Amino acid sequence: MSSPADRWRRLSTRRKVGAAAALFVALVVVAAAVSYMANSDGLTLIDPDDALWSYISVFVLIFLDAIMPIFPGETTLNAAATLAAHGKLDLAPIIVMGALGAILGDSALFWIARVFSVRLEPQVTRAKTNKQVRMAFDLMDRSPAVLIIGGRYVPGMRFVVNATMGLSDIRYRRFLGWSVISGILWSAYTSILAYEIGLALGDFPLASFIISGLVTTVAITVVFFTVRRQRRREAAAEAPEAG
Repeated sequence: MSSPADRWRRLSTRRKVGAAAALFVALVVVAAAVSYMANSDGLTLIDPDDALWSYISVFVLIFLDAIMPIFPGETTLNAAATLAAHGKLDLAPIIVMGALGAILGDSALFWIARVFSVRLEPQVTRAKTNKQVRMAFDLMDRSPAVLIIGGRYVPGMRFVVNATMGLSDIRYRRFLGWSVISGILWSAYTSILAYEIGLALGDFPLASFIISGLVTTVAITVVFFTVRRQRRREAAAEAPEAG
């Protein structure tokens, strides 16, 4: 059996660069996770008195959330958009930074999964045993486009989907195209929803971003059960014909 050093020497320059980049990202994420858990709740990084830092924080937390879902990526986006509704930040940069964080985070996880497939695959397999994740996969028919776009709105689904894509034989260019569409749609939807609710609730900023998250959760739940009920009706109607 060849040693790790021998396997490393046999890799092409492109794969060595990819492996080094993936390892660097993984180390940064671990360091950020330790720092985050020790010093911050995430929301304190959104400073209405320092707009540039707030926009960067939106990007960083959403990027990290894509790779290690302990970070409050969506909550941070909601909080920033709520501050924009109160005139303390601008909405457009929030949407842009949210989309960039989501897209680049997706790509980082994709390559981490592809480079470190032996280590990551068991974790993804365990995650897929979660009832909600398994039902969501079945509902979306395992289509890459539907999974990448729709899976972003299901709690715990985005990590599993993007890691699964990295473990599969899908070409990165195809994955990236759907990730770009998904990231832009998600960031725009989440930010605009929180912004509009923030405008409506006026002096209750904390309630506004909590409610915006609940609205999304309720909408996903309604769509999920509606589609599942329709699938069951179709299956029941086809059963007598098959018999």
